[in-house]
Amino acid sequence: MSSLTTAPMDPKELRPLLHAEVDRLRDENLLVLHRVALELELDEVTERLNEGFDADRAAGKLARLPEIIREARAALRTRQAP
Repeated sequence: MSSLTTAPMDPKELRPLLHAEVDRLRDENLLVLHRVALELELDEVTERLNEGFDADRAAGKLARLPEIIREARAALRTRQAP
């Protein structure tokens, strides 16, 4: 990955260089790279979810959550009863 050591930091310039690097990778390394990309995506999604829950918690939106869950479960049980 020699071009990555001198790669520009601008994502618009870096993206084509990374595509070229991917094209040169051995097949077994593609699997590793794919796994790394999935882990990065998972980290981003987890961070966004955590931020959203933290904001909702701070706004008091989750305070009634246990009560809402109990009510929903009770309503489901009532609907399922013969």
